[in-house]
Amino acid sequence: MARYTDPQIIRKSSFKAIPWKNGGGITHEVIRAPVAGDPFLWRVSVAHIESSGPFSDFTGYRRHMVLLRGRGLMLRFSTGDHCRLQKVGDSTQFDGAAAPDCDLLDGPCVDLNFMVAEALRADARVLHLTEPFTTPGSAGTALIFSVEAPLLLATDGAEAVRLEPWDLAVVSQGGGRLSHIGTDPSATPSAVFFATIDH
Repeated sequence: MARYTDPQIIRKSSFKAIPWKNGGGITHEVIRAPVAGDPFLWRVSVAHIESSGPFSDFTGYRRHMVLLRGRGLMLRFSTGDHCRLQKVGDSTQFDGAAAPDCDLLDGPCVDLNFMVAEALRADARVLHLTEPFTTPGSAGTALIFSVEAPLLLATDGAEAVRLEPWDLAVVSQGGGRLSHIGTDPSATPSAVFFATIDH
């Protein structure tokens, strides 16, 4: 396993509520880099979508979105394309300039948003954990977000830490080993958002 610094753990209870850029809702900011000021290079937030309507314009960014709670939503783009997120852990990626219309399918939803400037190299995906998993090492920053189950994050040379659902681990210069806590991993795969950012 690659060596890296101790992970920074950002708990769900510390998220900061801020209005959407277009004023249409509320997002709970988890982390941004740099920490203060705009424009940011990358940001992780959890958005509460209470009603259908347009998303904000984030020209210059790539957006990665994961459904965390609710019965689903449909994104409709001006090109005529559409994307449906219906199950917790469903995800999509799109150009921030697209600013799609969002139609809720059956009530409010909550989603994870990872936005990264187009100038940066980043990779983001949702893992469906059925057994212990060692994340790839990274020379930049790795982000690990537990979508729906408590997980144990073990890092080389550091004490293992528990990630509750919606906690975020930020790891520099490496990766980590994820495993289930007190559950039968063969029963229900656990969705985990994982991203790497090269600086």
